[in-house]
Amino acid sequence: MRFPVKHVLACALLAVGASASYAQTVIKFSHVVAQDTPKGKAAEFFAKKAAELTQGKVKVEVYANSALYKDKEEMEALQLGSVQMLAPSLAKFGPLGVKEFEVFDLPFIFDNRDELHKITTGEVGAKLMKKLQSRGITGLAFWDNGFKDFSANKPLHSVADYKGLKYRIQSSKVLEEEIRALGGIPQVIAFGETYQALQTGVVDATENPPSNFYTQKMHEVQKHVSLTKHGYLGYAVIVNKKFWDGLDATVRGQLEDAMRQATAYANQIAQDENDRAMEAVKASGKTTIYTPTPEERTALKKALVPVHDKMSGRIGKEIIQDVYKATGFDPKKL
Repeated sequence: MRFPVKHVLACALLAVGASASYAQTVIKFSHVVAQDTPKGKAAEFFAKKAAELTQGKVKVEVYANSALYKDKEEMEALQLGSVQMLAPSLAKFGPLGVKEFEVFDLPFIFDNRDELHKITTGEVGAKLMKKLQSRGITGLAFWDNGFKDFSANKPLHSVADYKGLKYRIQSSKVLEEEIRALGGIPQVIAFGETYQALQTGVVDATENPPSNFYTQKMHEVQKHVSLTKHGYLGYAVIVNKKFWDGLDATVRGQLEDAMRQATAYANQIAQDENDRAMEAVKASGKTTIYTPTPEERTALKKALVPVHDKMSGRIGKEIIQDVYKATGFDPKKL
């Protein structure tokens, strides 16, 4: 039996379409913050670039706001292969056994973005990423969120003002020590539960970059923000190593290109997003914004920098010294 040419061509096109659909690789990219944060926007940017550069061979499905996994679950899900890509905060690697990443949690270890990027784009950052390989994880990039400010339901001006408050922190032994150095009480609470914890008085205070503070509506339940810029919050974009190594080399190279572009985008918008968020907080009239004097910031720095030495046994003296050397920081000069 002979079929019309049009019928044969239609069947062939359907077959090609089915084959292309079958060959498409899906990457589930899970993260815990809102879609309109720097990380959320960068994840969507990567998904778009991945589709463009692979010509549809790869589809990146982005799941924001803990839609797939909560903070404590996502790393295990990645290692098991239930999700292929994450962008967890750098504090998440301590519990995984790679405590050197907690160097990023040390208060006042970076004074500005230039110092920070000497680490994240340099030899120290590459050295840290290599340590993830034995955990079945490949590190792809560091993404900025920004520098953190303290907030509370009372003014935070002098170091004495921080004493006695209950602070929400993410899970980090370094951050616990930071709060204790201020005479505060650290409380580890999942990011998505922070608003309710502040609203109900479970905690009195917290620390966040402005974009997180605003998008999670914490300004509605925190009366005061002090622009301390005392610590850094950033992310490592990571992928399941077995999955990544199993990709076609050409496709993997295209995805690496997409990630380079997404990283440049993420780090470019982070500061802009934080600036806009703080302006929005100010415009809301719900939170009083305070800029510490140089003397007050120096006093806060003197209170917190001893945490570096105290946590060196956990993080590793070598990695802390690597950061000091790269950035030119000398704690003895405070």
